Amino acid sequence: MAQLQLDVITPERNVLSEPVDEVRVPGLNGELGILPGHTPLISQLQTGVLTYTQGGSARRLHVSGGFVEVKDDRVSVLADMAERPEEIDAARARAERDQAEKALSAFNGSEAEFETARDQLARSTVRLQLTGEGAR
Repeated sequence: MAQLQLDVITPERNVLSEPVDEVRVPGLNGELGILPGHTPLISQLQTGVLTYTQGGSARRLHVSGGFVEVKDDRVSVLADMAERPEEIDAARARAERDQAEKALSAFNGSEAEFETARDQLARSTVRLQLTGEGAR
């Protein structure tokens, strides 16, 4: 079976570089499913879960910000942030979520401050989903 080469890179490190069967990424306008032979594309990423399948086994990563490029059966994810579930500190993610919710509920600042709090809430929520602690 044909495969894709998946590379997930952040400014700090190479998170993943493996042959995979399928990739699903959180694109700016929704989830993108990518199989071998996919049409070339470039899309902005939103905060969410990147899922990839290898030999029938699905694995997931938290990604936030950046871009995905698909070309010649290669999927290059250049993310501002990417984490494996085992790298996520659930207690810290809960604290970040609570802080973001508090900031949003008492919001009276600039649009930039609102965007920062909203992004923090989205990142912490995805982190908690990946650790299995998404529900309160």
